Amino acid sequence: MKNLQTILTQITQLTTNIETNFPELYRSLDENPMTIPSINHPHIDAKVMQEYLENLIQLLIHHIETHKATKEINQESAGL
Repeated sequence: MKNLQTILTQITQLTTNIETNFPELYRSLDENPMTIPSINHPHIDAKVMQEYLENLIQLLIHHIETHKATKEINQESAGL
C-alpha cells in the first residue's frame, strides 16, 4: 500500500484537475455523500485515504462517461 503522503499528493493533484477541468463536478464534491465521513471523529489512515482517492477517481470516470454519452447524443440529434 502507498504511504499516506503519496496518497494525499494524489488526492490534491486529482482535485486540482477536477477543479480546473470539471468545475461542475468540483462544485458537487462538498455535497457528495461519498466524500463526507458518516461519523463525528473518523479514523483517518492510508487505507481510508486510498478509498477516498478511489472514490474520487470513480466519480470523475462516471462524470466523463455520462457527459461523453450526452455529448454524443446531442451531436447525433444535431446531425453531426
